[in-house]
Amino acid sequence: MRLKDKVAIITGGARGIGRAIAEGYAREGARVCIADIHGKQAAESAAAIGGGAFGIGVDITKLDSIRAMVALIESKAGGIDILVNNAAIFDLAPIEEITEESYDRIFAVNVKGLLFTLQAVAKSMIADKRRGKIINMASQAGRRGEALVCVYCASKAAVISITQSAGLGLIQHGINVNGISPGVVDTPMWDEVDALFAKYEGRKPGEKKRLVGEAVPAGRMGRPEDHVGCAIFLASAESDYVVAQTYNVDGGNWMS
Repeated sequence: MRLKDKVAIITGGARGIGRAIAEGYAREGARVCIADIHGKQAAESAAAIGGGAFGIGVDITKLDSIRAMVALIESKAGGIDILVNNAAIFDLAPIEEITEESYDRIFAVNVKGLLFTLQAVAKSMIADKRRGKIINMASQAGRRGEALVCVYCASKAAVISITQSAGLGLIQHGINVNGISPGVVDTPMWDEVDALFAKYEGRKPGEKKRLVGEAVPAGRMGRPEDHVGCAIFLASAESDYVVAQTYNVDGGNWMS
């Protein structure tokens, strides 16, 4: 087992990609903490995973909540070896209809929350002299702009940039920071995305989801479990010489 006795936090881990990664880490021997804004769902997912997994509620837009999460995990599990910065939200609108409220909400979670969760966990790893692994979940949306998705694309571009800067800054402490860039993934969030595209592009419900799946070179949308192998690699000793990279896991949608 490649993650035996490691302690891993997955933010936004109650469902979707985060839940799949949590399950994969548990199979590899890690003790998993599922941290989610929906604390009850986090606890239920952790109970289903078993193996000492536990769930906690956290609001990553609030620094006090992030610090409390880290302190709780330190006291409950003895320290932190792995962080998967997975929590994120989505919205879209034409450029002329973007609101300040939407902008602030997306950047509060996808950028501010990710950065300060990374910071708090990195401080804990440094204090414990742990050779930690931090994995930031980006998106193909961070690789290119999209007409209706300006703010979300910008937030995920920021994630890729943060991954590069933090990777270069933290490797001196033995902490590897890398990222994963999913493409279009069949999760509950994509049903919300499909509804927004239906609204702004005049499509029937489900049409956008079908079209983007057909356009993937691999012939289908991604599934949460498609991302688990890369997440295990980046959390394990096998990636000790990988620094500040963001891997595309997208069925061939983007090449870089």
